[in-house]
Amino acid sequence: MAKKLMKGSEAIGEAAVQAGCHLFFGYPITPQNEIPEYMSMRLPQVGGTFVQAESEVAASNMLYGAAGSGERVMTSSSSPGVSLMAEAISYLAGAELPVVIVNIMRAGPGLGGILPSQGDYFQATKGMAHGDFRLLVLAPWSVQEAADLVQDAFDLADYYRNPVLVLGDGLIGQMMEPVEFREGRLPIKPLEAKTWAATGNDGSKPRSVINSLFLDPEALERHNVHLKEKYDRMVRDEVRFQSYGLDRDYDVLIVAYGTVARVCSTAIDELAASGVHVGMVRPVTLFPFPYQAVREAAARASSVLVVELSTGQMIEDVRLALANSKPIHFLNRMGGMLVSPDAVVDKIRAMADGRSTEVVHA
Repeated sequence: MAKKLMKGSEAIGEAAVQAGCHLFFGYPITPQNEIPEYMSMRLPQVGGTFVQAESEVAASNMLYGAAGSGERVMTSSSSPGVSLMAEAISYLAGAELPVVIVNIMRAGPGLGGILPSQGDYFQATKGMAHGDFRLLVLAPWSVQEAADLVQDAFDLADYYRNPVLVLGDGLIGQMMEPVEFREGRLPIKPLEAKTWAATGNDGSKPRSVINSLFLDPEALERHNVHLKEKYDRMVRDEVRFQSYGLDRDYDVLIVAYGTVARVCSTAIDELAASGVHVGMVRPVTLFPFPYQAVREAAARASSVLVVELSTGQMIEDVRLALANSKPIHFLNRMGGMLVSPDAVVDKIRAMADGRSTEVVHA
């Protein structure tokens, strides 16, 4: 299929449709409104249904019912909207229901602003809601990758029977780039029939019970052990990352994700033109985080620079990866302000001549 120029939010919607998603439940919030807008137009064309719920809370609980019937379902929101969905996302994980959730992050905390941010990293990877559960978290850096990862997310959600979160920022949602959707795309995982789904019962099979309530503590403990084993398989099998500039010697390693990594790649190219070589590891999965890849790449550098649109959230995982083995420096903007390639270049040069102070380890 030929490439088509699409806005990120619309490409995300089309990717979901082509992945077999025929049900979307959501509530509008900037900067991802084009996703539900696109789905409201596109889903009726394929026999699907779009529902604008009365709130994010309502939309997220609609997901529970639809996913429990075995359908591929999706929602999208932005930062405070995802916070409102958090309780239901815990229920979805506890009931082992496959759902795809897209968060196009905006600046916070609180209502904050509508411009890009990466302030939801902790929420996505460590503190979504109550209880012992994890989400697979995929972080695209381009419109094409956003479309690809949304399609992968449906396969991963079905395979693990678990919600999958696609985490982008406002730039991903609003930028326009050429996108290609592969014809005849095959699932990335072996997917079994959803015999667990509640689709009606004529007495010929055991009842399907979709539930996250376990009043027997021993039963709940067994369930939590089962879930933990699933999350361990994700850590073993689903780590994704991309390397940039690691095919040559480098003195500084950058760790950045999403569109910030694109900014950093431009800075790396500018520095290389002046004879300064910098490498980068870009996490594509934020959970599971590519600890080993960061550790191995940092071993070849004298110092590490983490670049984020937050007060410093992913830097905590970089610290865990490095275990105080390398000095870590930090560059950030917040509130919807963006890091520029020039700022990255200036930071690298400041690190080289001692004008940059490393982050103090706790």
